[in-house]
Amino acid sequence: MDALAIVRRVAAARDGVVTLAQARAAGFSVHEVQRMCRAGRWRPLARGGYLIDADAYDGIPRRARIRAAVASFGPGAAAVLGTAAELHRIEGLPRSDVIHLSVPGPASRPVRASHPEVVVHQLVIGPGQFLRVAGIMATSPLRTVVDLVLREGRYQAVSLLDSALNRRLLAPGDLERIPSLLRGRRGAVAARGYLAEANGLAQSPLETRTRLRCVDGRIPPDALQVEVRDGDGYLLGVGDLAWRAARVIAEADGRRVHGGPSALFADRHRQNRLANAGWTVLRFTWADTLRPDYIPWVVRQAVNARRPRSGQATS
Repeated sequence: MDALAIVRRVAAARDGVVTLAQARAAGFSVHEVQRMCRAGRWRPLARGGYLIDADAYDGIPRRARIRAAVASFGPGAAAVLGTAAELHRIEGLPRSDVIHLSVPGPASRPVRASHPEVVVHQLVIGPGQFLRVAGIMATSPLRTVVDLVLREGRYQAVSLLDSALNRRLLAPGDLERIPSLLRGRRGAVAARGYLAEANGLAQSPLETRTRLRCVDGRIPPDALQVEVRDGDGYLLGVGDLAWRAARVIAEADGRRVHGGPSALFADRHRQNRLANAGWTVLRFTWADTLRPDYIPWVVRQAVNARRPRSGQATS
């Protein structure tokens, strides 16, 4: 097997990335690696890390960038904070091109690495708080969430907790462990409050934000992911948030889940079934959550409309 075939085999399991050491072990000289880069067939991603067959990609895969950045800082480096959450697919943070890494050493302020998109932190992390995600060293889901809820505001912190619970990366029992991990750290008081608002039934940050807007507007839902069935037990639909006594449902319309034509038609058919069964269905988007009073006002109007008027008989 020639050197290029060996390197391709290595890269196939590593998002297309090889290190200089791996390329040399396969039989490439430093000069040959440089020549491949000049020809555009390989692309340097970080110190001693390369994306091979770079012309086969439409841009650079995000995980390839993270893998190369972690590898460039040696065996003690690991993805942390938002980058670790990204690897675990824990949602709740805005999209960012920044790669957050930690290297061994005493705690200090973050510093920029040689690549502007990489921020290196020197965090004190116990050996049991790491694991590998697709071969990339990262903080565990529990440690990742703890670090982030100390740094983020309420809406993002609760979204992160909800996402980790929903994906079963955290168990309900893990929430009981978090206060001890927060103790003595800056931001711990606020973070403990976020734990009380976490709910793993929320299936997206948009659902979490919609719920928190309703909580802040003093009209919280009494249930999440409510199944609505007809008299024969046929499932008519599932509501993201519900006010069951008033038969009101709120749907969080995320672009990813509801954006395609087939999803749009399915949503409309489901909404018609729910309306025919006597439920009011409200729909909210991300932009709606940016207006603090809008969602609770709409929900309150819908709930009040379903209440019997004064003097009206109830059945």
